[in-house]
Amino acid sequence: MIVQGVGIGLGAVAGLGALGLGALEWQYRHRPGNDLELTAGDWQLEVYEPDRYRLVGEMEFQNQTRSLEIMVPEVRAEVTLLSKGSLEGVTWHVRVVPQHPDASARSDDYWFGYIVKVGKTTRFQVLTEIRGSDLSSLQAAWIRVHYITYGPAGRIPQVRHVVVPLKFPSPEQPQRWRPTPHADVSPIPTHLLTHLDNPVEIVQRYVAPHAQPGDVIAIGETPIAIMQGRYRHPTQVKPGWLAKRLCYFFMPTSSLATACGLQALVDIVGPTRVLGAFLIGAIAKVLGKPGVFYQLAGEQARLIDDITGTLPPYDQFIVLGPENPQGIVDQIKQETGITAAIVDVNDLKAVKILAVSSGIEPNLLVQALISNPAGNADEQTPLVLIRPTEPI
Repeated sequence: MIVQGVGIGLGAVAGLGALGLGALEWQYRHRPGNDLELTAGDWQLEVYEPDRYRLVGEMEFQNQTRSLEIMVPEVRAEVTLLSKGSLEGVTWHVRVVPQHPDASARSDDYWFGYIVKVGKTTRFQVLTEIRGSDLSSLQAAWIRVHYITYGPAGRIPQVRHVVVPLKFPSPEQPQRWRPTPHADVSPIPTHLLTHLDNPVEIVQRYVAPHAQPGDVIAIGETPIAIMQGRYRHPTQVKPGWLAKRLCYFFMPTSSLATACGLQALVDIVGPTRVLGAFLIGAIAKVLGKPGVFYQLAGEQARLIDDITGTLPPYDQFIVLGPENPQGIVDQIKQETGITAAIVDVNDLKAVKILAVSSGIEPNLLVQALISNPAGNADEQTPLVLIRPTEPI
């Protein structure tokens, strides 16, 4: 009886220990860790001369936790210039200047370790000086702000990517029209769109000077996603068990055929949905019905573009599909008066309409865009103005 009692006691202790460990693990997984947000910031070209650019960015760290202090022991920035011509003779220098509310910046540009207290923020500037005899070929600056967060989750390296355009086409340049069976189309060049841009403002700037009543502006889904900041560098994606194994079953040309590409989908819709869609889709494919996976996994499964899927520097990123495309076209129509559509078009004569203003015949858009007038390379014409010429 004594042995039995001891056994029961040990079992109870083990059970309580397991419950305690489970509770400890549960609370750990729900802790915010080093939850420090770095904003995209506000960026201005303070100097824009033929031989000198001065780019100033104002960025902010925000402590998102409710009870934790997060330290920032290191911050540095690097810049890659994108140009239509050679960079020979072009020089650039980047500085990070703290603007803490309670401590002055050092004159030697050294970033001293700083504590962002609970619910507080701190700011800093990124100053980039670019010089050269002729800077007219420069297209954009790709800034990477590297920083370390130090706190309950340990020492974690982070990177914030910011793309800032440096060249802006004139909205007043003459349009080049191309005929299609029921409409004329005109691709409209813009500056390199970034997450600092807004779709309504882009339409107002580049389309409004040319639009007439009855016109439709078609916008690529990838530029919309980029303006929404819906892209991730592969270093920010941590492929899990499921993504590493299932990615081998997709066609090599699919954006889900890499562990990071598929993990991006898992992070959006969850592993259960991806696994279920894969299993049911595999059975359906054996029975002669392909494409079921994409139907079950959701629209994002078709819209994700893995690296190399779009123009530089976004060819280095996984670009997700846009969020709430119908809301965007409705907002464009309401604020500009221009009918709009968000589309996914490629050189394989595939046209998918994600959203369109009410009253527009979808077949008109399909026929106007089937030849992909915006192009699939680096034409930098994310907008296509469609002018109907006859009823469809």
